[in-house]
Amino acid sequence: EFRPSKFRTIKDEATGFRKQVEVPKRVKPWWFTADSGKTAIAVRYGARVLELAKGKFAVELASSADLVPTLEILKSAIEAGELDGQLETASTSVRSGFKR
Repeated sequence: EFRPSKFRTIKDEATGFRKQVEVPKRVKPWWFTADSGKTAIAVRYGARVLELAKGKFAVELASSADLVPTLEILKSAIEAGELDGQLETASTSVRSGFKR
């Protein structure tokens, strides 16, 4: 099973030397269980969840078998430019966080 990893620098208390250690990276889940008990997928731009439609932030799946077809539909919608407005809004919001 693949798990993304990152390097952290720790200080050895006994010797005082610093060394880099590879540790697993924490991955935020992009799915959740809705109140109805069904799985829902949230589309993210960085750490921000995109609003797919007015007041709709996730796609609810009827079953786990619908996962791949739903992701393919989302991919084709993004490639067709249907989410460009939402992506631009999220991009502007993320960029404004870096300004001082």
